[in-house]
Parts: sequence; C-alpha cells; structure tokens
Amino acid sequence: QVQLAESGGGLVQAGGSLRLSCVASGSTSRINVMGWYRQAAGKQRELVATIVIGGSPTYADSVEGRFTISTDNAKNTLLLQMNSLKPEDTAVYYCHTITTWGLRSWGQGTQVTVSS
Repeated sequence: QVQLAESGGGLVQAGGSLRLSCVASGSTSRINVMGWYRQAAGKQRELVATIVIGGSPTYADSVEGRFTISTDNAKNTLLLQMNSLKPEDTAVYYCHTITTWGLRSWGQGTQVTVSS
C-alpha cells in the first residue's frame, strides 16, 4: 500500500503561483506512475499532469506551459509548480500513484483557489 499526503494549496490571485507537494510513504519502491488530478465544484475529476518514474511528464492542454510536475525520489515527493494561475484552475488537487502491481492510491486532496 502507498499512502499520500498533499500540502501547499491555498488562495492566490490570478497570475500568481503555488507549489503543491505530495509525500508518499509505504510501498514507495513499487510506484511506477505519479500524477496530479483536480476536481472543480460540480465537475468530474480530471488529469492535470502525470509522470512515469524515469520517464517524461505529460500535461493536460489547459495547463501545458504553466504547470511543471517533478519528483524527488530521494524524498519520495511529487511536486507541482503552478504558475500564471487562472480562476479556472480553482479546484481540489489530488495526488495519485500507480504501483507496478497496478494498485492505485489517492491523497486526501488540497484546495487551490484562484481569485480574479
């Protein structure tokens, strides 16, 4: 099992920046894919960015060029640097992992609110 804990959300004005962190614990050596999802009020959860361990990241079109996903394997940490934030980025952001066994884990979520 993998446990995930996000932090770094908050309130920011449009055009500002935030950095989200997700610390993984448990069977971290089995993690194959890490990513960030978000869910706005009244909408379905959507993929923001994902990275295969040792591979290249992929981004949703809506965040390409503004968000950067990265990992610190030594600290079992997943980061999401969010720049040029827009009000439509407002959502609860969730950390997500998939292990080599195909098991999925989710964090509890962290709220990001962007004011116009």
